[in-house]
Amino acid sequence: MKMLINVAETVVADALRGMAAAHPELTVDVERRVIVRRGAPYEGKVGLVSGGGSGHEPLHGGFVGRGMLDAACPGEVFTSPVPDQMVRAAAAVDSGAGVLFIVKNYTGDVLNFDMAAELAEDEGVQVAKVLVNDDVAVVDSLFTAGRRGTGATLFVEKLAGAAADAGAPLDRVAAVARRVNESSRSFGVALSAVTTPAKGTPTFDLPSGELELGIGIHGEPGRERRAMMTSGEIADVTVDAVVEDLQPDGPVIVLVNGMGATPLLELYGFNAEVHRALTERKVPVARTLVGNYVTSLDMAGCSVSICQVDEELLGLWDAPVSTPALRWGC
Repeated sequence: MKMLINVAETVVADALRGMAAAHPELTVDVERRVIVRRGAPYEGKVGLVSGGGSGHEPLHGGFVGRGMLDAACPGEVFTSPVPDQMVRAAAAVDSGAGVLFIVKNYTGDVLNFDMAAELAEDEGVQVAKVLVNDDVAVVDSLFTAGRRGTGATLFVEKLAGAAADAGAPLDRVAAVARRVNESSRSFGVALSAVTTPAKGTPTFDLPSGELELGIGIHGEPGRERRAMMTSGEIADVTVDAVVEDLQPDGPVIVLVNGMGATPLLELYGFNAEVHRALTERKVPVARTLVGNYVTSLDMAGCSVSICQVDEELLGLWDAPVSTPALRWGC
């Protein structure tokens, strides 16, 4: 497998050096693995911190900036960051208004963010935590107890980030984040296996002509394997999964997300089928985002995330955002 890297051992550090060179609006500590919004902390503003294993870019570092995260902690590929990173990030963004940790539901992330919260509070930082567990495909997996955190992480970071930028206090920002998570569901599909830099070969066997329904963002198994399906057939399966679980009774924001190796030409075609499937199920769409946002290295595939919104949440979605990977209204 050909990869555009130097050596596997420096993949994350090299990426962070490149991110620093491309985005002077961020402060990137390559050695200690913390990405911070330049100018932080902002007086009176709740700080938002998230993080997780590398390999899901632009999540999370690509969402640091105005209207989203104040800091992100990248771990090694598919490996949780360590508590020291999270404590440094919390200290860097705490203005005295408190810090919200946004945590995807993976065992390592949960344990390390819990420990970091205790350590940060020992240093005088008020911390709240919100768990993202939106994936409806499986209840437990190789990495989790309970549902996995996937595409809805973007919804939580955007909407809670807008609330924080508007001056909401910590309890309110945390309440928005929890509400968004509770209002969101996701389902992913793999068309190919993922290849990690350390292994250099696919991490699981997915024969040609087959796909995996309900895959996780680390390549964890899903619900079942089937023969390859058309874009419309895949849309029907994914939309059924998220709609049946959420049972939305109002408008939704839709994220049609690529897993890393699926081109936009295919994603936009798939989005047309997702909209058709939602319309047939009488689910109105308020906003749509299409692209590679919560990825799994070089995996071909897609995921669909929906978040039911009202006027308040839709206003927070439309609020200005300026990050390396998401930008509008600025």
